[in-house]
Amino acid sequence: MTTTPDAVDRHIERWLPVVPALDADVEGAVTRMIRLIRHLRTVKERVLADLDLPAHEYDTLHALSGRHGRAAPSDLAADLAVAPASITARVDTLLRRGFVRRIPSTVDRRRVDVELTDAGQAAWRGAMEIQGAEEHRLLGALTPTERRQLSDLLRRVLLVAEGPAGAPKAD
Repeated sequence: MTTTPDAVDRHIERWLPVVPALDADVEGAVTRMIRLIRHLRTVKERVLADLDLPAHEYDTLHALSGRHGRAAPSDLAADLAVAPASITARVDTLLRRGFVRRIPSTVDRRRVDVELTDAGQAAWRGAMEIQGAEEHRLLGALTPTERRQLSDLLRRVLLVAEGPAGAPKAD
């Protein structure tokens, strides 16, 4: 455990006299998670701007990549929780940029699928690699064992968040 104070330690010191019942461990964990997510979001926004890749285009390429580079527009709409018309507009834009192509479906000849091109794959990978490098830089402060412990601890917290409100906590 490190004893070097960070900005959150100073935040807690400032608020403890104002809110004496403040749980410093809860406040510290939540505030650090918020700040880390804000940092990673800022890095992502900067990367996408540098690559001239709007977030909605990146998200669509990401969803398509997660489906092994080929999907029905309806599947992409479901993955991204957007209206099918939104996917049509996104695909049209990505098509003009050469990042995707429309191809006949192999399961329904009336349907057209969307397929990632090499250029689309490269654009998506370029953004992912830069973001991934920053994630590794941050988590490089931990040993592999500590990273696994952190992941396991966050999983337990997330399971509570994903469960119904008022559900019993795991022991």
